[in-house]
Parts: sequence; C-alpha cells; structure tokens
Amino acid sequence: MAHAIILMNLGTPAEPTPGAVRAFLREFLSDPRVVEIPKPVWQLILNLFILPLRPKRIAPAYAEIWDSGLDGEAVNGSPIMFYTRRQAELLQARLQPLDSVARDNKSGNVIVTYAMTYGAPNLADTVARLRQEGAKGFTLVPLYPQYSATTTGAIYDQVAGLIRKSRDVPDISVVHDYWEHPGYIAALANSVREHWHKHGQAEKLMMSFHGIPKANTRKGDPYYHHCCGTAERLAEALGLSRERWEITFQSRFGKAEWLQPYTDKTLIEWGRNGVASVDVLCPAFAADCLETLEEIAVENRANFIDAGGREYRYIPALNTREDHIAMLEAIARERIPDLKAG
Repeated sequence: MAHAIILMNLGTPAEPTPGAVRAFLREFLSDPRVVEIPKPVWQLILNLFILPLRPKRIAPAYAEIWDSGLDGEAVNGSPIMFYTRRQAELLQARLQPLDSVARDNKSGNVIVTYAMTYGAPNLADTVARLRQEGAKGFTLVPLYPQYSATTTGAIYDQVAGLIRKSRDVPDISVVHDYWEHPGYIAALANSVREHWHKHGQAEKLMMSFHGIPKANTRKGDPYYHHCCGTAERLAEALGLSRERWEITFQSRFGKAEWLQPYTDKTLIEWGRNGVASVDVLCPAFAADCLETLEEIAVENRANFIDAGGREYRYIPALNTREDHIAMLEAIARERIPDLKAG
C-alpha cells in the first residue's frame, strides 16, 4: 500500500476578507503553542480587543497579496496555499508520478499532498482521506527548517491528538527540522547568488527570521540556536565576512521582549547610519506569504528608505525552486529508504 508524505505549512484565511481573517486568527491565536498566556486571560484579550479590531486592519494587506506572485509568477489565491500546493505537486512528480501510483498500488508507492496547521485543508481530514485511499504510513514534513514549539511543536500536538482519537493508530512520523541539511543551505545560497547576479550585491545581507518571545528560548525552545546556525552556514557558503551580514527577527507581537535584534529597528538604524543598500532574505519561510510579501517586501522597505537608505531588495523564499524541491526529495528518501525511484 502507499506511503503518504504530507507537507505541512501554517495556513491562511480562506479569502482576504475581515470575516475570513477573523476565523483564521481565532483558530491560530487560540493555540496555546502560539500564545503562552493563561487561557482565561488570553481569551478575554483575544475576544475583546484582537478579533474585533485586527481582522479589519490586516484584511486589506491580504487583499494586496492575493493572486500576487514574485518575479512575474502567476498565483491563484493565497500565495502560501499556492506555493505549498505546487511544492507537493512537484515533489510528487520527482518521487513517483501519480499515474504510476494509480497503476501499481504496491509497497513503495508514495502519495504526496499537503495540509495546514490552521485552516483548510487540516491534518486530521487529510490523514482520514488518505487512509481511506489505502495509505498505511505517513511522513509529515513541516515546512519550517528551524524547529520551534510555536510552529513544528503545534504539528506534533495535532499528531498526538490523532493518535489519542484513533483505535487503529496510524503509522506516522514527523521531520523535526532540516536547518542543517546541506541541500537546504545550498538552495538558500543559490537563491542569493542568482539574485546578486541579476541585481548586483548590496552592502548588507539581512537574514530576517520570524520572531518568538525571548522567554521561549529560556524555557528550552531551540529555535534561536537553529536560526543562528542557519545564518552562519549560509554566510560561510556565500563567503561573506561578518560585517557584511546580520541576523534579525521580525513580526513581534505584544509588549513582551522578543528575539533580537529586531528587523525593523535594524533597518532604520542602517538607513540613518549611511548604509545605502540591503538585500533581505527570510530563511525560515519555505513559501512566500503575508509576512514576507507585505511586512518584509513593503513595510520594511519603507522603514529603510524613509531612514535614508537608497536600495532595498527582498530575495524571494525558496518556493518552487528546483533545488528546493530536490532538497525535499532528499529528505523524503532519507526518511523512507525503500521508496521506489520515480
């Protein structure tokens, strides 16, 4: 019977409207992995202040990126959904064409699909459908190169929920992280080199990662160390001296201290201190989304230019790059040694 590989990403509102954004945020921000505030207190804040106001503010930002890709690529709907779906389709083609799976339903066949931690398609429904179609084993590949309890940890929670609710427990495993995988570092380096070849090399390369509260690191979350390791390996692959690059963290939320240095404040400081040009890469994102296409490519560009900078260029996420899909194939084959050649 077939083995299923499920690419997992964060999720997206179903449409760029306040109502759809509110429904998505309610599910996302209600996860205790995402917000570690006592539930009664947080639910009061969430329902009285965040959900009534925030969806109206950010729905226009979703509308701006809806159906929009980078470098002229046509995107249908939400970019994160589009790229994740295409990654699954391209990985399926590299591992084993679907028509081959349909003809020969023997051990070694593989079905590749995708699911979202929040929103649709969700993991529970995806696993249930695949089991009905004959899948006996499941490998989940969270599209988060660096592990964090706030992202990959939430997927483990959902897997635990599936196991608790199943009488016939599925044979399921999760890829914990892949920030050290040579194919991942190589794909990042290739994307930067190709950008430099096309646009020239800026004075600074900023590697901006999604932020988490600093307290999470003190509690044992390895994310900060994974991010630093990623940045160091990428800089080494590119041959950059330490003064040419910086690691920063974006998207802080609330009043607590988050991982530093902050992306927005660093860009403002650079602009004011005479840095004329910067290239920005977001290595924690396997697919472009609101956070990269709007916060990084638009908002932070304005921060840098308004502070005195002259050139600001965002380097797209790995998305559907061939070397990115090849890296995902390598991970799949390492986890499933008896996988047939495509």
